[in-house]
Amino acid sequence: MQLTDALRAVINELTSDPSNAWARDLGYRPVWAGSPSARIAIIGQAPGRRAQESGIPWDDASGVRLRSWLGVRDDEFYNPALFAIVPMDFYFPGKGKTGDLPPRRDFAPRWHPRIFAGMPDITLRVLIGAHAQRFYLAGRAKANLTQTVQSYSEYLPTEFPLVHPSPLNYRWHAKNTWFTAEVVPELARQVSIVLGHG
Repeated sequence: MQLTDALRAVINELTSDPSNAWARDLGYRPVWAGSPSARIAIIGQAPGRRAQESGIPWDDASGVRLRSWLGVRDDEFYNPALFAIVPMDFYFPGKGKTGDLPPRRDFAPRWHPRIFAGMPDITLRVLIGAHAQRFYLAGRAKANLTQTVQSYSEYLPTEFPLVHPSPLNYRWHAKNTWFTAEVVPELARQVSIVLGHG
């Protein structure tokens, strides 16, 4: 990634911060991507174990589906000049009883503003899941994730709320067929506009 000195300094400070000492002790590196010219930010929850070990975010079945929804190729998605991948926490939080633990609540408020200050060309934030939506749509999110996603047009052109693309969400998709029929094509259209594809 081609980073400015200021953005590199923020990431170095984040990596060495005492609050992330536990991650350093485990050999973890922050999982994120971006550059000063990035135009679209993908803001999800936190890297899973696989992403933490490989250092490649969204390198799984969820990522395949996400790229399909976005209407982009792998090389476009992983081009930091186009896409910034900035989860709500840059480190795998560990496993809970029903899946991965949530991102730390203080991580995004502390680091996201400084990171995004170094990426001034971001014009669209794709907000994946309730954690990202509560933070970035503070006071504007609906009563639940489904209602927020269904109201996506209210947040355009700067934010686009999404359900997580995990294959485990098949029951949600079966109940909410409007998502594939309406939301996915509009997401791809918005991404195409931002990237200048048409």
